[in-house]
Amino acid sequence: MLKDDCIFCRIIKGEIPSYTIHEDDDFKVILDAGPISKGHALILPKDHYQDFYEIPEEVAANALKLAKKLMVKMTENLKCDGFNIFQNNKEAGEQTVPHYHMHLVPRYNGDIKLFGYTPKEVTKEDQIKTMEEIIG
Repeated sequence: MLKDDCIFCRIIKGEIPSYTIHEDDDFKVILDAGPISKGHALILPKDHYQDFYEIPEEVAANALKLAKKLMVKMTENLKCDGFNIFQNNKEAGEQTVPHYHMHLVPRYNGDIKLFGYTPKEVTKEDQIKTMEEIIG
């Protein structure tokens, strides 16, 4: 099911033009309108799921399989030197469009650092406490 107020749903319906690099019954893959690098693409499920929390496991698994297939093809055809595949969830996770999508970002030697962060220092006690919180 698609939503009328979702930009990606409108792209999938053909109401907004896009540059499609792959399409099948379940997914449409388009070039990102504001790319990080040449070939930056988005895998969009044709059904609307807000984020990874909502997407059925089978659809998520198929998106990852498609990402692998396209990554290999794009690496060969674009002659990139590496690749980032990522997906954001909710505002705190820097998701800007509330329709599940996966980024495929070809990387080239000399590109800007995409994920520039400084690792935090953490104690053994902090790690144990966090581990216990996660596993219950």
